[in-house]
Amino acid sequence: MGKSQKVYTKEFKEEAVRLAQTSGKPIAQIARELGISDSAIHGWRKELAEQGKEAFPGKGHQTTLEEENRRLKREVERLQQERDILKKAVSIFSRESK
Repeated sequence: MGKSQKVYTKEFKEEAVRLAQTSGKPIAQIARELGISDSAIHGWRKELAEQGKEAFPGKGHQTTLEEENRRLKREVERLQQERDILKKAVSIFSRESK
């Protein structure tokens, strides 16, 4: 069986990069302390430098567009429910006025 790849949160990755940049310790030492490889920190640092806030989207962290898309879908669903309620209310009130 192959090894399963460990998944780290966006916050963990950002903190590892921050430690590498500000602690003054060698990356190899930080990696040992965090229980990860130094190549992981190098890769995360590069990704963060290239992509900024959009780095490390993962499953739990959508990009800005994905997040906006999910928000809009929720809003559409809410508005459809409101529309359905109003249709029923119009139907009920129009029967009562006859």
